[in-house]
Amino acid sequence: MKGLNDLLLLGHPLLYQVSDPVLESELPLVKNWAADLHNVMQEIRAKYNFGRAIAAPQLGIMKRLIYMNIDTPVVFINPDLTNLSHEMFEVWDDCMCFPDLLVRVQRHQALTIKFRDENWKEQEWNLENDLSELLQHEYDHLNGILCTMRAIDDKSFKWRN
Repeated sequence: MKGLNDLLLLGHPLLYQVSDPVLESELPLVKNWAADLHNVMQEIRAKYNFGRAIAAPQLGIMKRLIYMNIDTPVVFINPDLTNLSHEMFEVWDDCMCFPDLLVRVQRHQALTIKFRDENWKEQEWNLENDLSELLQHEYDHLNGILCTMRAIDDKSFKWRN
């Protein structure tokens, strides 16, 4: 079982790589990957008091997989973001890979996420506001993009209080 010490930190080269799609033949591995992601997210919550979702590359699992647990666990396999709204909003973003740093970014107000669930069934959800922002952040991880790379300007960084 992976733990907090397995979390890749800002500057680790794997965080800047594009992840590979999960293959249907790898579906039996998803349960263990999700358990690892869940465990690390729980440790982050206990230590830093934040964490609603985590992307597999943050643990060095270079697969297009996102684990979210707000009210109930959800696994997003091979997600794709579409219908990105023209309306944008600004938010102070945080990341488990640099838990004490906040970064001011712009995100789309709303979007549609298409993905496969743990049973390999296609799903499509329309999200807006904080969930839209959250999934954009995690989706960026799948493409080797960190919120530090989306900072609005060079003054868009601050330490968490």
